[in-house]
Amino acid sequence: MEKLRIDKWLWAARFYKTRVLANEAVGGGHVHLNGSRIKPSREIKVGDRLEVNKSPYTFKITIVALATKRGSATLAQGLYEESEDSRQRREVVQEQRRIEKAANPGPAKRPNKRDLRQIIRFVNKNQ
Repeated sequence: MEKLRIDKWLWAARFYKTRVLANEAVGGGHVHLNGSRIKPSREIKVGDRLEVNKSPYTFKITIVALATKRGSATLAQGLYEESEDSRQRREVVQEQRRIEKAANPGPAKRPNKRDLRQIIRFVNKNQ
């Protein structure tokens, strides 16, 4: 196997849960091959460089192997090699998101019926 469709490979490498999602991401411009935008039917080969933007993370990877079947996560990680720069950026974004979440905790409990009525009144009054 020398070439494979990009949407099929993204699904097999576990970047997207379904081929339909992979297809939509490629069609929507979230995946670039060797620096240029591509179509979902584009065939890739070993050695190609991909940039996958899954907001808020961006993966810059090199294709190491091709697979048509979706395997375990450890097998999927063997299909590509992520650049060190990309990995460090993702870790920084992940740490920032963790800090933001800790600094802005959610409510202690769900609103009850009375609280919901008050929220609705407040929102409707301010419109």
